[in-house]
Amino acid sequence: MSSLTDALLGGATSEEIERIPLPAEYLAAHLRVEDSDMFRGVADKDVRKSLRLGHVPMPEPAPDEVVVAVMASSINYNTVWSAMFEPIPTFRFLKQFARTGGWATRHDLPHHVVGSDGAGVVVRAGSGVRRWKAGDHVVVSPAYVDDQEPATHADGMMGAEQRAWGFETNFGGLAEYTVVRASQLAPKPAHLTWEEAASNTLCAGTAYRMLVSDRGARMKQGDVVLIWGAAGGLGGYAVQFVRNGGGIPIGIVSSERKAEALRALGCDIVINREQFGLGDETADDPERVLEVGRRLGSIIREKVGRDPDIVFEHTGRATFGISVFVVRRGGTVVTCGSSTGYQHVFDNRYLWMKLKRVIGSHVANLQEVWDTNRLFELGHIAPTMSAVYPLGDVAEATRLVQANRHIGKVAVLCVAPERGLGVTDPQLRAEIGEDRLNPLRGFTPGIGE
Repeated sequence: MSSLTDALLGGATSEEIERIPLPAEYLAAHLRVEDSDMFRGVADKDVRKSLRLGHVPMPEPAPDEVVVAVMASSINYNTVWSAMFEPIPTFRFLKQFARTGGWATRHDLPHHVVGSDGAGVVVRAGSGVRRWKAGDHVVVSPAYVDDQEPATHADGMMGAEQRAWGFETNFGGLAEYTVVRASQLAPKPAHLTWEEAASNTLCAGTAYRMLVSDRGARMKQGDVVLIWGAAGGLGGYAVQFVRNGGGIPIGIVSSERKAEALRALGCDIVINREQFGLGDETADDPERVLEVGRRLGSIIREKVGRDPDIVFEHTGRATFGISVFVVRRGGTVVTCGSSTGYQHVFDNRYLWMKLKRVIGSHVANLQEVWDTNRLFELGHIAPTMSAVYPLGDVAEATRLVQANRHIGKVAVLCVAPERGLGVTDPQLRAEIGEDRLNPLRGFTPGIGE
């Protein structure tokens, strides 16, 4: 452990932090370029074989960047993709980024530090950073945008050079330290622990943009929202945004255990996939898609009296055709991913003749991140963290997500030596209550749980 880490854990002041030199290297979960072909022809691309934990050199921060000591991070599915080297090895992303020149050239390395969530303490601020200083407690947005692109100033997600930090860039969050742009930061909610705060930014921001933002489905009070994978990281936040906004969430899950977790989040209407016969082969049979869609639609109308206004999509190929079918006339399917496959097949008659819309959505711009963060600060939205792993077991935690054996989000302690640290507003925490702050705690087996 470095002297800077010791100082941070001991509550050092801003001036003390700035006086202590950055370590020359730090512990990080990373991939190696020479392993990129290791899964060629392999059926089970076990991420525990590719994801390494070891020391990497500390990069020099650019003038618009900060160095953050990562107290905690969490596992997102993009880390699974990275560690499987699918759909392409992420080292190609790093080379593409490096070709833009300037400080971006630092990212093209033979190792890739992964991870797109983080909560921690600023330990250095570049010469061009005005709003943040050493000692600030922050959360990190994964939206890595180029402020020199015109489109960025209309919406940070519309710039052609927008990237996902820790996936399409290097120096990600599953590490003791990270280097990020100042435009990725938001204040850490004071009543949350490090691991709770680290579980939110990517998935909660993405769900907020999809449902609440004027760039997404523009959900309004009373809307019926069908949520696929509702007990997962994205789905758990979607359920909460729907309830918080006066809508009616309908969660779809694949097991009774996940149904139980969903009810703990406050979702009263839960549908198990087995109830309407969704199988792995459904997407390949157009008639089967319509048959399954009719069954699902019948169940929804029986429970709420009408078809859904919005379908929250991120599973992709296995469900997309059904989503287009079941959403109401004039309704919206909003999608941010395709974990079951990118090639979607659907009957276009039900899209054009019933005036439905499909909206593509990706991460969240900085304003949306701050709007989302405010809801956490107010206690209106709770973390969906269900388990905590130490950084030493990051490969096991990633495998858990790869195998879909998790519920909600799986957090990873990085610099923080134990759970429960980082709370600076214990009064608000007590007012909200531990049960409300951790509705999914224990639903996923964690190390030492």
